[in-house]
Amino acid sequence: MTESAGASAVAEASATCEGPTEADWEAAVAAVRELPPHARVLLVCHVNPDGDALGSMLGFALGLRRMGLRHVQATFPGPHEIPQPFQTLPGVELLVPAEQAWTDPDLVVSFDAASAARLGCLADRLLTAPQCLVLDHHASNTRFGKIHLVDPNAAATSVVAEELLARLAVPLDAEIAECFYVAVATDTGSFRFDMTTPAVHQMAARLIATGLRPGEISRRVFDSRPFGAIRLYGDVLRRAQLDTEAAGGRGLVWTYATLADLERHGQQAYVLEALIDSVRCAIEADVSCVLKQVAEQEWAVSLRSRGATDVAQVAVALGGGGHRMAAGFTGYGSARSVINTLRATLDRLCAN
Repeated sequence: MTESAGASAVAEASATCEGPTEADWEAAVAAVRELPPHARVLLVCHVNPDGDALGSMLGFALGLRRMGLRHVQATFPGPHEIPQPFQTLPGVELLVPAEQAWTDPDLVVSFDAASAARLGCLADRLLTAPQCLVLDHHASNTRFGKIHLVDPNAAATSVVAEELLARLAVPLDAEIAECFYVAVATDTGSFRFDMTTPAVHQMAARLIATGLRPGEISRRVFDSRPFGAIRLYGDVLRRAQLDTEAAGGRGLVWTYATLADLERHGQQAYVLEALIDSVRCAIEADVSCVLKQVAEQEWAVSLRSRGATDVAQVAVALGGGGHRMAAGFTGYGSARSVINTLRATLDRLCAN
C-alpha cells in the first residue's frame, strides 16, 4: 500500500465508521438470540492478543454461556501462548488452539481486529459461517465480516462487548466484569490515556460494583514481571535512539528487541508489550516506536504519539492500523531498514 493510499484508507475509515447504528445493534442482537442452545459459536481475536482482545472475547464468551449456549470456543491465530498476566482470566478454559477451532461454526464473532488479515489462519471462518459479527474500536477497521459493531470513539473493544451483552439482557457478574475491566484498563493505560472519558469511568464503576478488587487486578496485570524481563528491558532501553528531526521536527524515539534478547533472558514475547510505555516517556519526541522481532526479517512495530502526530495514518500507510495515539504494523528487513522506512513515511505524512 502506498503512503497516499494509506492516508486515504484512514480518512475513508474515519468517515464511514462513526459507530454502530441502531440497525447494527438490532442485527447483532438478533444474530445471537436466534441461535439454538446447541449452536456452535466461535469467538476469535487478533494474533498476539493483548488485554483488550482477550478480555473482551472471554467476557463475551462467559455472557453467551450465561444465556444457555453450551458450545462456545474462543481462540486466536499463531502459537497458543497466553500472556502470563492474562492466564488467570475467568473463561480462560474456553480457549483452544487455532488448529482445534471449529471449521463449521454457526456464528463467528471477531474481537479487536481491524482487518481480517489480523485473524491469520482463522479468517476463513468469516467466509464459511452463516453469520459473522465484528466487534472493534479501531478507526482503521476495514469493515470485513457481515454485521459491524465498530465504534472508533470507544476506549476499548470491551466497551462494545459490554453494551452488546446489556442489549442481550445478560447481567454483569464478577467473572464477566473482571474480563472487561482488564480489557478497558489495558487499552486506556490504567485510565491514563485521552480516550478515558466520563463514560469509561462509569463503565469501570459498573464493573467494580460486582465485587472486583482493582488494586489486585492492576498488580497482576501491570506490576508483575519476571526479573529476567527487567534485565531484558535494561538491554533494550540502552539501545534507544532519539531523532529530533524526524516527523517533521516533532521527534522520534525508538529501540528494538530481538529474539536473541528473549532467549538470553529466558523470556516470552509478551513481556515486550510494556516496553513502549518506557520509551514513550521521552519528552523530546512526539512519536515513539519499539520494534519486536518475530522472525529473522520480520518485526512487530508498536507506535505511540504524544498528540501531535496521527500514528494510525502512518501505520495504515505501512500496512497496519490502530488509533491516532497508538498503532502498529509489521515491518520486514533489518531493524535499521524498518526504521528508515518509518522515518520516511513520518516525514512525508507530517509535511502534508
